[in-house]
Amino acid sequence: MNPLLWKLFLDAAETGSLSRVALLHGTSQPHVSRQIAELEQRCGGRLFERTGRGVALTAFGQRIAPKVRVWLRSTEQLENDVRATAGQTMGRVRLGTIPSLAHPFVSTLFARLRQQHPLVQLSVREGQGAQLETWLDDGSLDLALLFRHGQPNGSDALSLAEAQTYLVGPEGDAVTAKPTVKFRALDGLPLVAFCRPSSWRDQLEQVARQRGVQLNVVLEADSLALQLGIASQGGAYALLGSYAIDVARSQHRFQAARLLDPPIVRHIALALARTGPLSPATRAVMQESLALAQEMSLDPARAAPGVTAAGRSKASSRG
Repeated sequence: MNPLLWKLFLDAAETGSLSRVALLHGTSQPHVSRQIAELEQRCGGRLFERTGRGVALTAFGQRIAPKVRVWLRSTEQLENDVRATAGQTMGRVRLGTIPSLAHPFVSTLFARLRQQHPLVQLSVREGQGAQLETWLDDGSLDLALLFRHGQPNGSDALSLAEAQTYLVGPEGDAVTAKPTVKFRALDGLPLVAFCRPSSWRDQLEQVARQRGVQLNVVLEADSLALQLGIASQGGAYALLGSYAIDVARSQHRFQAARLLDPPIVRHIALALARTGPLSPATRAVMQESLALAQEMSLDPARAAPGVTAAGRSKASSRG
């Protein structure tokens, strides 16, 4: 069991390209191909199939990839534990995040880690909630910053903050003119929503059914920038958390009214991988994330809902 060979295997599985793996490892594509062929010979089965765009895991490769990730992580953790015993917290931590928390939360977290734990290396992947959950399940991530609908109980996730839900529309819009808007106002309103699968959409549709409200999704888009751009132009309304709204203040002009009757509250959570123990480096990232969440307001739009983005910025600067 050569860890270096299996790292090639995982890199090829993630990138889908042997030439990209060669660039990552500073070698040639034929060399990577020979290494993969050697692995396949040892395993007694094909790990990859060639496609027109590169390589893809076979069914056999898909079955063993999660086990390989767990084994490699435990191997890396053993080395890191030895160094931690000598007073050095080090290692790579794979962190997933929803787009709205990538900046400034994750960027600030990176700066803190550089100061407090310079030997800890972050590897950050961005995605929507369902994708992040999948990556946690198969061992592709160690931690993930995402939304949870219920209060995290601490067994597989830690709560960082609560996030209210806002209806976002263009400046001067009548529906979002007041600080709050009732859920029934969504009936028939043109909406832009995240693509399926999406637990967020599932929750909204469940509430809509209970209230007899018809949600009219005219566009699906996972891009926050696109959703806010469309909402600010009046093409459709967006339903977003307060942190996503606050991050977009400098790029878009819009109005946001907090949903009531019922309020839709989500929890910003730091979720843990389901496989294997936590490394010292992962624990360090967790501790810094919790400390940073206490210092930063993760629900900033709460302070002044229902006003324009420019207006909130002025209020924020005064506070």
